[in-house]
Amino acid sequence: MIGLLQRVTEAQVAVDGEVVGAIERGLMVLVGVQKGDTEARADRLLERLLGYRVFPDADDRMNLSLRDIAGGLLLVPQFTLAADTKKGTRASFTSAAPPDEGKRLFDYLVAQAAMAHASVATGRFGADMKVGLLNDGPVTFWLET
Repeated sequence: MIGLLQRVTEAQVAVDGEVVGAIERGLMVLVGVQKGDTEARADRLLERLLGYRVFPDADDRMNLSLRDIAGGLLLVPQFTLAADTKKGTRASFTSAAPPDEGKRLFDYLVAQAAMAHASVATGRFGADMKVGLLNDGPVTFWLET
């Protein structure tokens, strides 16, 4: 499972002009599900997202996690993260999980996140989403389980 996390001061996702998920300070995470991913990998990704130290402490060092600051978590499904771009001029998506499996594991991740963290919002799987964010730093990390 892949999580491309961005530290944000705000972020939102809209579908058909309607905001379906929004957060203030926190993490906006694009989530890619690959073939072979499991609930255990989703659990590990969530644990890393909640505990990854990307927020500044009093000395302006990245020593605080999303849990520490009680920030928002916006999870956005994005199958293109599983693209193979090693050759040619068009990505291959053979390593991406099939849509039904991707949706199942994304929904599982969201449900686990909602039980573990107070402020969770999401995009909509399979929808044409418009994502807006104000990247803070910028700070962006690629996590893969």
